[in-house]
Amino acid sequence: MTPPTISAVPQLLSTSDFEQAVHALNPRVAVFDCDGTLWSGDAGSAFMHWTIDTGLLSRSATDWLDGRYRKYKRGEVSELAICGEMVQVYHGLREDEMRRAASDFFRAKIERNIFPEMQRLIAALQRDGVEIWAVSSTNDWVIEEGMKRFDIPANRVLAARVEVATGIVSERLLDVPTDQGKVDSLARVGITQPDAVFGNSVHDAAMLAIARRAFPVNPTPALVERSAAEGWPIYFPASVRPA
Repeated sequence: MTPPTISAVPQLLSTSDFEQAVHALNPRVAVFDCDGTLWSGDAGSAFMHWTIDTGLLSRSATDWLDGRYRKYKRGEVSELAICGEMVQVYHGLREDEMRRAASDFFRAKIERNIFPEMQRLIAALQRDGVEIWAVSSTNDWVIEEGMKRFDIPANRVLAARVEVATGIVSERLLDVPTDQGKVDSLARVGITQPDAVFGNSVHDAAMLAIARRAFPVNPTPALVERSAAEGWPIYFPASVRPA
């Protein structure tokens, strides 16, 4: 394999340079992806496996979802489809049960993986009066629970979600923010040109592209490649920074 040329490698920001670049924008609206951006790992798939292991899902639902997820990993099921199905699979369960499960899961499995640099940045932006939004293709129960650690209210969270009727989770999808869907979800709440957008994967690229300045954080290889093409400097928190 031919090594990339210097021009094909995006600029790598230090923590101080990253923070300075964000604050220099004097942003009014900042948008954050969650999994991989605010913490390491994928809370969506981890929650799926956790609910299987703890018996929250029935055996039939577990077998169906496991088969679909295997097809997704083989590229036979789209990102959009699997993100929606990973919420729909809980139909028939009570929403309060899902909220309790999300709370237990996040505390046990994800909280320790939060990037302190991102937590500190969001707190500083909030002190400056910046309007903060979280956008994720993971289910709203988990993301809303996680955003409590960042003091981001549920009405500023756009996540994969289904309709809940009389306290019972249904199969009717209301939103699945991924790829262009993240841009569409933001547009529905009146945000079409955010000042700063933070994301870690190629599924955030459409959302990053509408920002006054894009901030790829802990980027996947595909997003590193896209960042090089777009001229977006990239940032890695200390716990995931390449050697």
